[in-house]
Amino acid sequence: MPVLEKIIIKDFKNIAAQEVSLSRGVNCITGDNGAGKTNLLDAVYYLSMTKSAFSQSDRYNSANGCGEFSLSGLYLFENGTENRYSVNVRKGQKTVRVNGKNYERLSEHIGVLPIVMVSPYDTSLVNESGEERRRFMNILLSQLDREYLRAMQNYNRLMMQRNSLLKSPSADIPLLSVLDSKIASPAAYIYGKRKDFSDRILPQVRKFYAEVSGADPDIGIVYRSDLENTGMEELLSASREKDIAAGYTLKGVHRDELDFYVGDLPLRKCGSQGQQKSFTVALKFAQYSMMRDVYGFPPLMLLDDLFDKLDPGRVTNLLRIVSGEGFGQIFLTDCNKSRVHDIMDSLSGNKACYEAKAGTFTLLEKQ
Repeated sequence: MPVLEKIIIKDFKNIAAQEVSLSRGVNCITGDNGAGKTNLLDAVYYLSMTKSAFSQSDRYNSANGCGEFSLSGLYLFENGTENRYSVNVRKGQKTVRVNGKNYERLSEHIGVLPIVMVSPYDTSLVNESGEERRRFMNILLSQLDREYLRAMQNYNRLMMQRNSLLKSPSADIPLLSVLDSKIASPAAYIYGKRKDFSDRILPQVRKFYAEVSGADPDIGIVYRSDLENTGMEELLSASREKDIAAGYTLKGVHRDELDFYVGDLPLRKCGSQGQQKSFTVALKFAQYSMMRDVYGFPPLMLLDDLFDKLDPGRVTNLLRIVSGEGFGQIFLTDCNKSRVHDIMDSLSGNKACYEAKAGTFTLLEKQ
């Protein structure tokens, strides 16, 4: 189980230069809005995933938009070894290293430091487009299965080539046929893994939903894909004329969907704010549980403003969950200082509390 012992941050968002030593158990960060609490968690996330949990462009991850920043983390593993992982972004180039040695490919790092983030932005999983739900599946499955990550990269590369060809004044039909044949294999792999994921995660989501909300977990998840009844190559062949007219590919796993239900009704349209919040938290905790089962150890967990807009009963339920067995290193942010102190008092084991102010972090308590 990798544990982050120390993080060094330079010019990442509003954090100019910080070195923070961390607890191996629960790390609570308190402070006002805009103080840098979420940015610290995002720096930890970046070290695991080589990208931000929020911004897709590194230009917006650097201080004052300068496009340059660096992150470094010292991690302790169960066998007693310590590894230093670092990310440097400079002039649009990203370098990821382990103990000073460059990875040949960034993808080699994904899954080495497994991580799950829960944040207020998770409501987009319910309320925004299917792209958010596909992104959620990709983040989870890419950490668990390197072949899935390779399949996604291959699929996206081939799809870009196909769409470029479809935009040309006269589409090369023989070349389209070759691309369709090549796309079929990664598409089938992606579909199979996503289908298995949707079947496996639902019982865990129901379990955590009941624990968080204290209500009957009458919720559902349905995975929909164009590949349910036919293979990708046949699908693309049948859709070719429409694709040429549209100038892009209309069918495929890039159009997959996850539908969420409360009872028989769509959660997006009919679920209350409390139901939606409880569902998204349960979904992320189910992700954590699934990753823990596969890895054999708990991933790092980032809980950003977890208690925002939750009633006291749900807050109590969540604290009971994260203080139980099966959880490793946790990072938790909250604007409510008195609640953070109550959390610290309620937890046993290793723990530390920090205060964030203008991108600086001061240790208040460590046990």
